[in-house]
Amino acid sequence: MKAAQIVGPRLAKVVDVDEPSLEGPGRIKVRMERACLCGSDSPLFNYDLNALVEAADRDPSQPLFVPFVDFERGDPYPLQVGQSIHECLGTVVESTSDRFQEGDFVLALPDRHDGLVEYLCARDTRAIPLPRDAVSKEEILMTQPLGTVVWATRKLGNIVDWDTVVVGQGPMGLMIGHMLANMGARTVIGVDKLDFRLEAAKKMRATHTVNVDREDPVAAVAEITDGRMADLVVEAVGHQMETVGTCMQLAKRLGTLLCFGVPDHENYQNFPYSEFFRKNLTLISSVGADVVPNFSLARDLIAQGRVDVSPLVTHVLPFEDIQKGYEMFVDRTDGAIKVVIDYDSLR
Repeated sequence: MKAAQIVGPRLAKVVDVDEPSLEGPGRIKVRMERACLCGSDSPLFNYDLNALVEAADRDPSQPLFVPFVDFERGDPYPLQVGQSIHECLGTVVESTSDRFQEGDFVLALPDRHDGLVEYLCARDTRAIPLPRDAVSKEEILMTQPLGTVVWATRKLGNIVDWDTVVVGQGPMGLMIGHMLANMGARTVIGVDKLDFRLEAAKKMRATHTVNVDREDPVAAVAEITDGRMADLVVEAVGHQMETVGTCMQLAKRLGTLLCFGVPDHENYQNFPYSEFFRKNLTLISSVGADVVPNFSLARDLIAQGRVDVSPLVTHVLPFEDIQKGYEMFVDRTDGAIKVVIDYDSLR
């Protein structure tokens, strides 16, 4: 079967490997049809993993966390076949599960972000059924990322009449903003430095947008909220440490900070603890999801038209163009928000 493999920094190739066999009960084999790139996939492609090891050796106080990479064998390249992608859907072609049968259309999560394969074997506890005709395959694929947003927003409780800010208007920040609007927030302020993302934020129900390259976000949020500042600030950037401090400046006293962006560093040494402490802020973290309940709700929200994810899907590329897809996604070129990979091109 065809698969993709990251063989060096910013270099992915299509390779031929053996088709996997389904082993053990409670598992399904899925013929992949669509997958899409996520910010949490970017480090495996975009970072020079050997350079990270060298940097950590020079400064052990600043270790970097890169999941699914085996640094014990020395040079980590090439990475495991199929890495890195985890937002996947397709059709069951074989099953040892009592929940799924051949022909079912499913969302399925690989165990190690190794979904860049023509055929994927997954645990049935990491899969849910999908409708075939409610929306396009590209839109129903957004069930996976939206499910993680469902998981995060469940932790917030009642936010009716809240002023909210979402820092980072990538795919996840855009979906978070849509959910906050659905939940009754008074204001949903999208903050980013890319105008095409801020235009998408307006389509995803943001009430206001702020470009941080042209405006002071603290002054802008103060003006929008008539000096109240935000009841809730969501950090949806990740992969660096600076924006957490900005988020705290945007929050009001007794406000809430939701940390959603994926960290690269194990320790945030410049975390402004004094400001956090003196503002009496509530800190919430969120990663992952409860697969069946959270993804099932996300699926229904999309299928029933209650969350419109169509503005997110900007590009659909054939599997053979995985290198181009990665470059477009991580470099944010051509207005890319969600880059979907079409596996049907392999057949």
